[in-house]
Amino acid sequence: MLRRRHYSQAQAARTPEGREEAHEAGWHGRGPAGSFPRRPQPGRGAEILTRVRHLYVHLPFCAQRCGYCDFVTVVGRGAQHGPYVDALLHELELERELLAPQLETVFLGGGTPTFTEPRALARLLGALPDAAEVTVEANPETVTQALAALLRRFGVNRVSLGVQSFQPHLLDVLDRVAKPDTVRRAFYDLRDAGFDNISLDLIYGIPGQSPADLETDLGAAIELGPEHLSCYELEAKPGTRFSHAHGGELQRQAETMESYFELVVDRLTAAGYRWYETANFCREGDLDLRSRHNLAYWLGRDYLGLGVGAVSTVDGRRWRNTPRLAAYMEALEARSRPQREVEPLSDEVRRRERVMLGLRLDEPLVLGELAQVVDQDAMKRLAHLGLVRTDMRTLALTARGRFLGGGVTADLLV
Repeated sequence: MLRRRHYSQAQAARTPEGREEAHEAGWHGRGPAGSFPRRPQPGRGAEILTRVRHLYVHLPFCAQRCGYCDFVTVVGRGAQHGPYVDALLHELELERELLAPQLETVFLGGGTPTFTEPRALARLLGALPDAAEVTVEANPETVTQALAALLRRFGVNRVSLGVQSFQPHLLDVLDRVAKPDTVRRAFYDLRDAGFDNISLDLIYGIPGQSPADLETDLGAAIELGPEHLSCYELEAKPGTRFSHAHGGELQRQAETMESYFELVVDRLTAAGYRWYETANFCREGDLDLRSRHNLAYWLGRDYLGLGVGAVSTVDGRRWRNTPRLAAYMEALEARSRPQREVEPLSDEVRRRERVMLGLRLDEPLVLGELAQVVDQDAMKRLAHLGLVRTDMRTLALTARGRFLGGGVTADLLV
């Protein structure tokens, strides 16, 4: 299931084929009397234990692995689902002291969370902390009336539905199972269950997709009337089946992607959606319909990630869980931490990340101390080229700058 749910999880979740066993180290082992070892703290005292208000939970199971996917996924509905949830709950208890008494967001990503065996999913949802926004990713073919009711019963109030396209020939290219009618049925099942905050994912730049195809997909999505839309350019990640089959084709059509991007922005803004982030749109007039969880990452907030391959950033440290399912579950069965890497983040690194992620948003970035990592001459030059807007106190990308994104940001950073 394609997701750019947020920068850090997306970066950490990728596991090149054949390299899953690399760098297994870190937190394995138990402390005195079988207790968990305490995580080394960066010397700022116990106040960090109530800082984290954003929780990500990774559910890796999928019916099949899409050719373009490079996230940590496990194919098949089997006996692993229940034990994996057991491991997640052990990890939650292990890290609970890092969580604030009241969370702002919980996000269940994958994989396909709604492919998880329903009893195991219900047990997990029932054990997770309450939050103002609780999002679950879903593939349309996994959504039933019973599943929608289960999600509502356990406090989920936002569903992100992986549509990708409404056209069978494009869905086939993407190895997607759901058909257009399945998407519509899933959407209305969620509506009937009481969900009033539904997000749809679309992809553009699919091999064989024409501008008319993209227009059709956008029109079909708008007709459903979701509160939120995410529209991503298809990427052929190294090591995926898709990169071998279509990588060259995607490179050749790179010059046409700006026109597709403009079509997405023009069509959705004309339909009453606010383009609040490079790839994300919410219904105009209600900023609460933005993805609050993803906003936390774009704004540089701390977050805790649970599950195989998940990443956490807390008080200047970032750690990643092992991407190997067996190693993850074995560690937690032994009540050991499943992290394989712990990375201290310098103030400079955090500022650079804040600029890189903050510039994805439509609201200008207040420079302040961030000016230390911004090349002032480059900022003026890019403003002259029409790629950024700045008054030297704030900074934002223009529409074209947001399309070029990473290239513009790289030029800005010292």
